[in-house]
Amino acid sequence: MSRVLVTGAAGFIGYHLAERLVADGHRVVGIDDLNPSYDPALKEARLARLARLDRIHLVRGDLTDRDTISSLLRRPFERVFHLAAHAGVRRSIEDPRSYVSANLAGTTELLRALARTGVEHLIYASSSSVYGLGGGAASHEKLPTAHPTSPYAATKIAAEAMIHAFSHLHALPATGLRLFTVYGPWGRPDMALFRFTEAIVAGRPLPVFNHGRMSRDFTYIDDAVEAIVRIAERPPSPGPDRVLDAGSSTAPHRVINVGSGRPVPLSVFIDAIEAALGIPAERELLPMQPGDVLSTCADPSRLEALTGFVPRTPVVEGVERFVRWYLEHHPPPGSEPALVPGG
Repeated sequence: MSRVLVTGAAGFIGYHLAERLVADGHRVVGIDDLNPSYDPALKEARLARLARLDRIHLVRGDLTDRDTISSLLRRPFERVFHLAAHAGVRRSIEDPRSYVSANLAGTTELLRALARTGVEHLIYASSSSVYGLGGGAASHEKLPTAHPTSPYAATKIAAEAMIHAFSHLHALPATGLRLFTVYGPWGRPDMALFRFTEAIVAGRPLPVFNHGRMSRDFTYIDDAVEAIVRIAERPPSPGPDRVLDAGSSTAPHRVINVGSGRPVPLSVFIDAIEAALGIPAERELLPMQPGDVLSTCADPSRLEALTGFVPRTPVVEGVERFVRWYLEHHPPPGSEPALVPGG
């Protein structure tokens, strides 16, 4: 049993990870500021479910607040899972300042504290968005990340660089997770799966950008969590003779793709939602929107070599699980009452 910290515990991935860590026998401290980057009621519902578990302590606080961080890290943690962030491409274009604060300033305050206390392994969420214009077919961690397409992606690139600097200066073992389009139950309402399901149930047309000529490497939430917990048990060590590249370093720092390497066309993804709901969708074909990329595809070879695991849940199965959850918590008018959030 170890004592671990999960930042962003009320977030989509943070909630599922905290639940898994408790099930695995760890003592978990979770922190979240419940910012309104999307519906705080959903975050509250996730926290309510976590609060029922044993061996978990939940704190409401902002990582940019130095006193909060100092108090939180008064006792060191064996593992720190840093998932707190403002997510989403479109909103970052409208409000870049909040993304710089949450994603870079908050990360820096956490690093300052960890430099004093030490940690066996810092595991932090980056994003496939860092590949930007350089991504596409089988993005490998060695690819440069110099061409972001949104402020969100730029803050993730900057956070990777800041963590590398602290890793180098303070021998801080750290692994960045370049997560590829994680989806599933309790997912964010601003993501395509939630928005499309909501629109189909309500009888509204789906906004399908670039006329549907896009694809994504979708990663089911349980697969993402499995990858994270496996990576957590394998902290990097310094490699003075290691060849420097964009994905590895002489510092105890590395980045790893978390994706399947099997991109799914957007039209196939929508087909899966229609099949799970049993309702056809009206598709409104629109041009490409700012900040988007045509395709994402992980090269998962480094993840597989390190952990023996690659995400494998088929999109049809993952979408079915999400739709079941959605209909339980957001039933159509005239159907059975919704479950109480957190129930």
